[in-house]
Amino acid sequence: MRYFLTVAEELHFGRAAIRLHMSQPPLSRAIRQLETELGATLFDRSSAGVALTPAGTVLLDEARALLDRADRVRLRVAAEVGTATITIGLLGEDTDPGVLRLADAYRGRHPHAEIRIRETDLTDPTCGLHAGLVDIALTRAPFDETGLAVRELRADPVGALLRSDDPLARRRSLRLADLARRRWFRFPEGTDPHWQSYWNGGEIRDGPVVRAVQECQQAVLWNGTVGMTLLDHRPTAGLTVVPVTDMLPSRVLLAWKRNHSNPLIHSFVRLATAVYRE
Repeated sequence: MRYFLTVAEELHFGRAAIRLHMSQPPLSRAIRQLETELGATLFDRSSAGVALTPAGTVLLDEARALLDRADRVRLRVAAEVGTATITIGLLGEDTDPGVLRLADAYRGRHPHAEIRIRETDLTDPTCGLHAGLVDIALTRAPFDETGLAVRELRADPVGALLRSDDPLARRRSLRLADLARRRWFRFPEGTDPHWQSYWNGGEIRDGPVVRAVQECQQAVLWNGTVGMTLLDHRPTAGLTVVPVTDMLPSRVLLAWKRNHSNPLIHSFVRLATAVYRE
């Protein structure tokens, strides 16, 4: 059922296999075996892609309900012995409205679970996951994914954060080349290099060191430096955000350790996926 649900969500066997940390042939065989057992074709496979059949659509609803119930059974047992606890890592100062919706939905689904939150600054995009301080992180890519499973939830466009009186702030859009000779804010030494490189436009930059969103804004305001931020973030007075057309979007994702044994994580991933798709 988990295999089927993953393929149904991705509508692509290759991507589903990556999510499940397996190769594609055994996944395809498992789905064919399920179709044989049910006596129904679940997916239409063609050169145009993969689509659910009417039977597959029915099974999708049943599979979600079945897996939810299986998780609830495990969680009720865990709650009885006092182990129904999950620690969620969040990037501090992130104003993502999806977090509020997810908190409401998760609390409603698991009212007896103890949910702990660990907020981190911008120097640790895994929010303590690699260090074993959290069970799952709701964060942004990129970072070292060694030993981790990830699920992308959304991608947000980014722009250059500039002083409002900066000549470039009057432009409708910019390219990274327009910012090449400027000083940028940057993160401290030891910050994940994938993360550092993304927010510095793929280059080694010189400029003030920052750790938090507010510090990023103050570095631009006081020093006239440049930095990247989410396009829909509202900067403080005196600052402007201009779209950067050749920067890849910032990906919101979940990350958790592949070898985990916490039943609350499966439920969190499925619920977050549903909430963000809404």
